[in-house]
Amino acid sequence: MKTIFNILGIVLVLLGGHLLLSSFMAGVLPMHVFDGARLSLSALDGTRIPSYRFPFRQAGLTERQAAAHLLSRFTYGATPGQVDAVVKMGLESWWAQQLAAELPDDSLAPCLSRYDALQLTNQQVAALYPRTGQVARMAIKDGVIDKDSVKTDRAAYREAIRNYMQEKGLKPEQELFRQFFCQKVLRAAYSRNQLQEVMTDFWFNHFNVSITKNDCAEFIPAYERDVIRPNALSHFSDLLLKTAKSPAMLYYLDNFSSSAPLPAGQRADGEVGAPAGGDSTVMAQIQQFRKNRGLNENYAREVMELHTLGVDGGYTQQDVTQAARVLTGWTVYPMNDAGKGIINRFSEDQLASRGFVHEGDFLFNANRHDKGEKIVLGHTFPAGGGYDEGVTLLEILAHHPSTARFIARKLAVRFVSDDPPTALIDKMAKTFLEKDGDIRQVLITMVTAPEFWSPAAVREKTKSPFELAIGAVRSLHGVIEQPYPLYNWVSRMGEKKYYYQAPTGFPDKGSYWINTGSLLNRMNFGLALATGRIPGVRIDLVALNNGHEPEDAQSALLAYGRIILPERNLDATIKRLTPMLNDPGLSEKVDVASARTGQEGMEGMVAANDQKAAQLGQLVGIIIGSPEFQRR
Repeated sequence: MKTIFNILGIVLVLLGGHLLLSSFMAGVLPMHVFDGARLSLSALDGTRIPSYRFPFRQAGLTERQAAAHLLSRFTYGATPGQVDAVVKMGLESWWAQQLAAELPDDSLAPCLSRYDALQLTNQQVAALYPRTGQVARMAIKDGVIDKDSVKTDRAAYREAIRNYMQEKGLKPEQELFRQFFCQKVLRAAYSRNQLQEVMTDFWFNHFNVSITKNDCAEFIPAYERDVIRPNALSHFSDLLLKTAKSPAMLYYLDNFSSSAPLPAGQRADGEVGAPAGGDSTVMAQIQQFRKNRGLNENYAREVMELHTLGVDGGYTQQDVTQAARVLTGWTVYPMNDAGKGIINRFSEDQLASRGFVHEGDFLFNANRHDKGEKIVLGHTFPAGGGYDEGVTLLEILAHHPSTARFIARKLAVRFVSDDPPTALIDKMAKTFLEKDGDIRQVLITMVTAPEFWSPAAVREKTKSPFELAIGAVRSLHGVIEQPYPLYNWVSRMGEKKYYYQAPTGFPDKGSYWINTGSLLNRMNFGLALATGRIPGVRIDLVALNNGHEPEDAQSALLAYGRIILPERNLDATIKRLTPMLNDPGLSEKVDVASARTGQEGMEGMVAANDQKAAQLGQLVGIIIGSPEFQRR
C-alpha cells in the first residue's frame, strides 16, 4: 500500500514542483443527507438500541474517531457535522438505524422525480427504448427506409431513423441509461439510508451484469431497482434466487437460451422465452434458438465460481454441467405476442398444469427443461423434475460452507482491508451459516469484531473513483443540479459504472485503482470540483466554513482539512501540501489540469477577478487530491 500511494508523491511533484516523495514514505495508506435525531428504545421506526457494543476503545480509538471510521466504511463519506451527530445519537444506534434502512428520503425524492424512466417495468422499457438495430429493422419492415440506405447516405439514414422514432413515440436507449446513471449519483450523494446504497453497490458488483452486453442492457435499471436494492440487507439466498430469475442476468450469462437437446426427429414446437423486440427481431432469434438449441453452461459456471462457492469451493466441471442441466428452461417471459408461441394457446392455469412457471418477467419453460437425473455436489435430482429442482440447487449453493466463507471474505475485503484477518472471516462465515445467510447479522458480526477497529484496518482501504467523487461532494456539502457530469468524471477516473464487462465485477483492491495516470486524474477532479469547474455542481466554500474566510493559506489548510478529513491527524498532510500552495505557478497548473480533462461548459466557474476565492478553491482541491483523502 505504501508503494501505491508513493506514486501520488510523483503526481504532486508534477503539479506542485516540489519533491514530496519522501514524505509519503512515512504514511501507510490504509447536506442534506443526515438526520441527527437520537434513537431511543421507543424510536418511531421501532428500532431498538442494540445490546452489543463496538470494541473501539480497546483499539485505542476515541468515540469521535470510531464514528468517523464507521462513516468512512458504511457511507459514501461523512458530511460536515455528521461525526458529531453520530456521537450524539450513539454509534450503535446509528448503526441499527442504517441496518433497518427505513429512513424517509424526503430530500432525495424530488431530485429523482424528474427522471420518468426510473419506474418503468421491463416490458415498458422494451417497448419505449428499443435498441438501435431493432429500430432499424422496424423501420425497414414498415418501408420507411431501405436496408441499404445506410451505405449510401448516412446523414439521411440517421435523420430517417430519428423521424421514425419520433413518429412512433420511441426514445433512444442512451436516454434511459443517462437517467439510470444520474439516479446512481443522486442516491449515493443524498440518500439517508447510506448503508443500503453502499450494499446495493456491493451486491451489484458481486452479481455483475453489463451494459456492454446488448441483450441485457435495457433490463439493468430494473435489475438494480427491483432485485438488488430491496434485498441488499436481506438473506443471501433471496438475492441469489432473484438474480438468477432476472432478465438482466438470464441474458447476461445466456441461461435464457439453455435447454435440453431435442430428441431425434422432434420438432422445436412452442418455443418461448425469446428476447424482447420487434416482431422481425423476435422471429429471427427464435429461429436461431431452434437451430442452436442445447445446453449453455455460462450461468452454471459463474453462479458457482463467482456468486457462491468461489473458484476453490470444491466443485468440478461435472458439477457445472449437471447444474446447467438443472437450470435448463429458466428463461424470460416474452414481452410481446410474437415471441409467446405456446403461451398464446393456453391459459396460465393450463400452462401451470404442464409444469410452466410464470413469475413477473421470469418463465420456466417446461418444454425446454432436461428431465433426466442429475447429480450436483453429491445431491441427486431424480428424473422427471422441473422448476423446483433449480430452486433446490440454488438453496444448496446459498447455504454451502464454501459460500459462507467466500461471501464473508468478500465483505471483509470491502469493509475492513484488502487482506482481512482469517480469524475475522471465520467469525463471519460462522454467522452466515448459523443465521441462514442473514446479511445484517453477518455485518453485525464484522463490525462488533476487534479486527474491524484495529489500527491495521482504520483508513486502510483505497477509495474507488465513485467513492472519491461522491465523498468529495458530500464533504463539501455540494449541491448536485446535473449529476451526469459527475458520472463522466468517475468514468474518466477509471470506474465506468454499469459497463464493467466481465462477470467478476470491478476488483476491490487498492492496487487496481492506483497508478500515476489515475492519481493525476484524481487531483484534477479535486481541483475542478473545488474551483467550480464541474457543470451542474455548486460548492460554497465560505458557507462551508460558517461564513469565515481564513486569513492565510496555513489557516485555510487547517480549517478545511478538519471539515473534509474529520478526526484525522492533519500534521503530515499540512506539511506535504504547504509547499504546493507556495508555488507561484499553481494557478496556471490548475488551468492546465482543467484543460486536460476536456470539460465542456464552465458554468459555476469562479470569476477570474475573484483571486481570493480562486486560491481557496485551489487549496480545497489539493486537499481532495491529497493521499489522505484517498483513504477510507
